[in-house]
Amino acid sequence: MTLVHGMHKLASRLQQFRSGSPLSFRLLAYILLFSSVFTLLASGIQIYNDFRKGVNSIEERMSVVETSYSSSLSRSLWALDQKLLEIQMEGILSLPDIIQLRLQIAPNSEILMGVVPNGVETRVHSFDLIHDGDESFKLGQMTITASLEQIYANLKQTVVVVLTTQFLKTFFISILIVWIFQYFVTRHLSAMANYARNFSLNNLDDPLQLDRPDTEINRIDELSQVTEAINQMRERLQEDLRKQRLDAAKINELSKAIEQSPSSVIICDRQWKIEFVNQKFTQLTGYDSAAMIGKHPGMLTDDPFLQRENRQLWQAIQLQVQRVGVWQGESNSVRRNGERFWEQLIVTPIKGTDGQVTNYLILGEDISIRKRYEQQLLRQANYDVLTGLPNRMLALDRLKLALAQAQREDTLVGVMFLDLDNFKHINDTMGHDAGDSLLIEAARRISSALRGTSTVARLGGDEFLVVLPGLQDADSTTQVAERILQTFATPFTLNHQEVFVSTSIGIAIYPTDSENSGTLLQNADAAMYQAKNKGKSAFERFSPEMKEVSHERLQIESRMRRALELNELELYFQPIVETCSGKVFGAEALLRWNNPTMGMVMPDKFIPLAEETGLIIPIGQWVLEQGCQAAMQWQKAYGIELSISVNVSPRQFRDPNFIDVVLSALKLSGLPPQRLELEITERLILDNSIETSEILTRLDQEGIRLSVDDFGTGYSALSYLKSYPFDTLKIDKSFVQDVNNKQEDASLVRAIINMAHSLGLKVIAEGVEEEEQITFLNDENCDYSQGYFYGRPMPEPEYRDWLETSQRAQI
Repeated sequence: MTLVHGMHKLASRLQQFRSGSPLSFRLLAYILLFSSVFTLLASGIQIYNDFRKGVNSIEERMSVVETSYSSSLSRSLWALDQKLLEIQMEGILSLPDIIQLRLQIAPNSEILMGVVPNGVETRVHSFDLIHDGDESFKLGQMTITASLEQIYANLKQTVVVVLTTQFLKTFFISILIVWIFQYFVTRHLSAMANYARNFSLNNLDDPLQLDRPDTEINRIDELSQVTEAINQMRERLQEDLRKQRLDAAKINELSKAIEQSPSSVIICDRQWKIEFVNQKFTQLTGYDSAAMIGKHPGMLTDDPFLQRENRQLWQAIQLQVQRVGVWQGESNSVRRNGERFWEQLIVTPIKGTDGQVTNYLILGEDISIRKRYEQQLLRQANYDVLTGLPNRMLALDRLKLALAQAQREDTLVGVMFLDLDNFKHINDTMGHDAGDSLLIEAARRISSALRGTSTVARLGGDEFLVVLPGLQDADSTTQVAERILQTFATPFTLNHQEVFVSTSIGIAIYPTDSENSGTLLQNADAAMYQAKNKGKSAFERFSPEMKEVSHERLQIESRMRRALELNELELYFQPIVETCSGKVFGAEALLRWNNPTMGMVMPDKFIPLAEETGLIIPIGQWVLEQGCQAAMQWQKAYGIELSISVNVSPRQFRDPNFIDVVLSALKLSGLPPQRLELEITERLILDNSIETSEILTRLDQEGIRLSVDDFGTGYSALSYLKSYPFDTLKIDKSFVQDVNNKQEDASLVRAIINMAHSLGLKVIAEGVEEEEQITFLNDENCDYSQGYFYGRPMPEPEYRDWLETSQRAQI
């Protein structure tokens, strides 16, 4: 009775546990089920292993009997000692689990000891008894029978103990796991469920908190993640509510913004009837907002002419809005008082959630001021800001109009291309302000020389274009060109100084030279370059031969731009020798261009073009680097420290990175600064600018030698030789050639040498070709000589050969 009551009570508690904590109940059931299955499998494996161990033990014991007793049994049987044989068999029978021995003696005898009970499982083992003498005789066979009864008895006991132990262990562990699961999981899940049931907009500020310690492990487990997710959901809900309130506030603000917008706002219904206008609309147009309701936006005025004009405009607007979805443009609208104004309009549909058009929005902005600015910008786009002349764009338009008119009227058009001579020199020496003043005055003088419908335009820089339409003969252009040149005969006053600036003019005639405006400009440009080549301050009419020259110039420029990249540039070296001793002092690096198409191009043909285009800067850097490296190679090859002279162009000298380029070439090659000599033209010296002085001073501070090239051929100013830190003076070859024939040249060279020495300068005489010239220069104490007498300019390998074989100079 008590047992039944206890079982009923246990069943009742299990039912309560199942209904109160179904998750824990299912966990317990699954644990018991899988634990029981696992226990049965493990126990079965263990019991089977124990059984196999017992059987193996019996089989091993019978094998030991064979090993231990077979020999003694064979001897006893051979000796026919039955008593000893029985004693031995009783000893074997006394072993554990062995219940019967059967000895079969040849031929027909048998000894049987022990009994095999019925129903007992046994194991049998047999072995032969053999006598080994001169011959081997089989004496008989021993059969051992062992019982498995004790093994099965032990097995039953083991099964009971293992199953009982495993069941109790599994049961208590399951109870413990379920308790742990309830404590650590299910009670918190219940807390989460209660929190969710009580969750509302009124308690969004109360976060979900679980009743458990705040440890590092608890912060990263799944319960913590679920708790965090619920709290994040609560926070997102709070944020959504906050955004909803903000959206409501923004809608209110937008409503106010539309009302107070700086742009006029009109909202129409689907029939284009006005439903709303804001305050800016009434200010902009002068119409009352209440009077606009129900009207069409294009029919606001009572003027029939304006209504007809607006009706056409708004028909086009409505059609485009229906097709494209938006219309944007400018309208010349009218205020209530009749005043016209420019308005920028944007018309777009307003669509509902279903994508259907519900209203139309019209945004307007007064752009009257902007239109005035556009007119000013239009003038700036077509006229040069500095001179007020038409720019390239407007000049080309007028040229095309002039050509069309000339074609209709069978007249001529003259195109004149003007370029100021030495303008860059004025800009560099006197500053850009002076250059601007020069351009303004030049534009005024050119304009003053023109008549009638002629056009003068500034194309850019110091280039001007003159268009002479409606000419009856080509000689008229000559008269205009002469008048322009005459106006430039008067000096310009720049920075309180009088400066003479001339211009070169190229002339092309339509239709004689070309019927195309672009080609006319090219032909006039080619003629202008021909005028400059004649000596500047001149004009030239275009001829077909000029086009070939211009084309050649373009080809040279195009090929020269790739000369460095294609390794077409070469350095030639001409020896510089100490006059008195004949010892080699160094070499001057001279640039050559060996183009596969044009052959060897001399410097006087491409250097001016490189200077004009700016290519002289990378080319000059290459010359510096190659020259310095060559000097170091000679030192390594012959052990002599030769100097290297490199010419520097004005464009290269004024490059902001020029000093860095020079120092980089020295550092790259390892050449000492005092073995590099930079040859500078007199034109740079005459600039007398602060920048020139600073660059020369910095180069001198770095230890680099400075030389005045071709002294005496320009406007030599001796005071500059004293002001700047020069080391060497090079006498131009035109003076050296006739020192033995002309007394004047001899006196001039003598004076230059004495003057240079008095200033502490060394002197190099260029163009030495005869031994008599060497004698003269040596008598006058000229320091160094250079010319064909010692050697022509030669490539670097030939210069090495010259160093090794020269008879007129020595290392």
